[in-house]
Amino acid sequence: MKDLSLNPSSHREECRLSLRIPIVNSMALAVKIGTSFPGLQSRLVSPYYRTKLRGLYTTAKADAEAECNILRKALEKIAEIKSLLEERRIAAKIAGLYNDSEPPRKTMRRGVLMTLLQQSAMTLPLWIGKPGDKPPPLCGAIPAASDYVAKPGDKVAARVKAVDGDEQWILAEVVSYNHTTNKYEVDDIDEEGKERHTLSRRRIIPLPQWKANPETDPEALFQKDQLVLALYPQTTCFYRALIHAPPQRPQDDYSVLFEDTSYADGYSPPLNVAQRYVVACKETKKK
Repeated sequence: MKDLSLNPSSHREECRLSLRIPIVNSMALAVKIGTSFPGLQSRLVSPYYRTKLRGLYTTAKADAEAECNILRKALEKIAEIKSLLEERRIAAKIAGLYNDSEPPRKTMRRGVLMTLLQQSAMTLPLWIGKPGDKPPPLCGAIPAASDYVAKPGDKVAARVKAVDGDEQWILAEVVSYNHTTNKYEVDDIDEEGKERHTLSRRRIIPLPQWKANPETDPEALFQKDQLVLALYPQTTCFYRALIHAPPQRPQDDYSVLFEDTSYADGYSPPLNVAQRYVVACKETKKK
């Protein structure tokens, strides 16, 4: 048994809480019964206890709102830290490009790259707005604003010419943007290619910066049978696909059907792709 005699204030607090919870529950039950049977309300809950219950609910609501604000500030601080780390990484990368005295870095192994891409998808922050707030651009399926310019280090889907002359959408990282020519310089995320591309804005699709919560903002997600570009698992290329099923919970992925002529119906079996790597397809659906 705990010895509460050494800490009287703790003893009083525990007693106060142990009494408060049954009172709140009892009064809440009485209000519920009184709502169902109006004739009993006046006998079950006196004006004094109705006022007391209202005060307890108001306090609980204020406490919950204060906790939400603290959590939002913590998330903002985490985002700031991640942004600073990304800025340092980009600065180190640029410094390495112009420093001929250092030996060239080894190419990242493909397995390591795939793991990093998965981690990037898992750590994409979930957008949590206040009641009445609408999800912002680049949250889930919501596209960027028409005047949006991706920052150095941002990941994008980029349409480039392949070695065989065909065009394909690849996962790339923004190096810079020229406001005079309205063109981006981007690096292929796959270091095996080690290619830098200069592309117009219409060949760039910014990736989502927040995950959309299916439970609170389902309108910010692609819906079943919508045509999208999705990153094919274990690759760094985007391909056309149909949404088979949107996420049901914040941590869930999309289930998509990739276009594939090797199957009778022209689509692959359902495959999971994270929100981070699913964007709108600007092209019309093939017949």
